[in-house]
Amino acid sequence: MIETAGVALATFFATIGPIDVAVMFAALTSGVPIREKRSMAVRATVVAGVILVTFAFLGEALLGSLGISLAALRTSGGILLLLIGIEMVFARPSGATSATREETLEAEGKADIVVFPLATPLIAGPGAMGAAILLMAGAEGDILHQIVVVGSMLAILLLTLACLFVASQLQRLFGVTGMHVVSRVFGVLLSALAVQFIFDGILQSGLLGQ
Repeated sequence: MIETAGVALATFFATIGPIDVAVMFAALTSGVPIREKRSMAVRATVVAGVILVTFAFLGEALLGSLGISLAALRTSGGILLLLIGIEMVFARPSGATSATREETLEAEGKADIVVFPLATPLIAGPGAMGAAILLMAGAEGDILHQIVVVGSMLAILLLTLACLFVASQLQRLFGVTGMHVVSRVFGVLLSALAVQFIFDGILQSGLLGQ
């Protein structure tokens, strides 16, 4: 259980990126009253939570209906997370874990950024969605493991909400360099986890035994 929780917490922390989300939130809401900022943060976190929980519980069934095996899911999910990990190590953000430049520019002109881009893709981005499906599939129907995965996801979402509440302070505290240091550390961990997912997927596929 401890190992499952550790893997899930590290994976969701890396793919959601609470600190990165908070800094982007601070930039997008400069000049907005504190009470309104907190309301936006709560609503966005709830929406993102609903999205991720939905993908966690229904994602594998959806892929199964398309004829995608668990081995293929683990391998492809591992590749996706590996690419995200590499981007984090080299501090090259993409649409997998954050909003793209075009999405950010569009968001700057919006009055309400709760659903887009805050809830998705900043909090519940493709990387976090893929991680939710992959980790739940890895539980293989074990209720206790699934509870640990969902609990870890909710814990990171609560951490994200806390970071959004103090977004301006985090922006001043970490700065660009500090953010990159945190990102690179978790990028290395995520890359190692991703490679393990790929190995597990290939092993489960039976290709090595043919």
